[in-house]
Amino acid sequence: MTTNSTMRTKQWKLRIDLFEEADETKVHAVLDTGDNVLESRTAARRSPHDPPVPEIGDEFAAARALIDLGHQLLRAGLNDSAANAPADAD
Repeated sequence: MTTNSTMRTKQWKLRIDLFEEADETKVHAVLDTGDNVLESRTAARRSPHDPPVPEIGDEFAAARALIDLGHQLLRAGLNDSAANAPADAD
């Protein structure tokens, strides 16, 4: 049994911009898949009990943006799958 398959390569572009002001880090993340553009805006705030380490705020805010983008991708996949499902034959 032979299968005819075509390999394809795609490149998605992810941009993460971080903005720090005092104890808050804001993130604007954009994922361009070539077919869709997804955006996320998130933030992280330092607890007054924690030492001021900006890298930690960057990590938390960026992680939240990536998680949000992941949820958006899952929803898009579910919607696309439902829209492309074969119609029920009655």
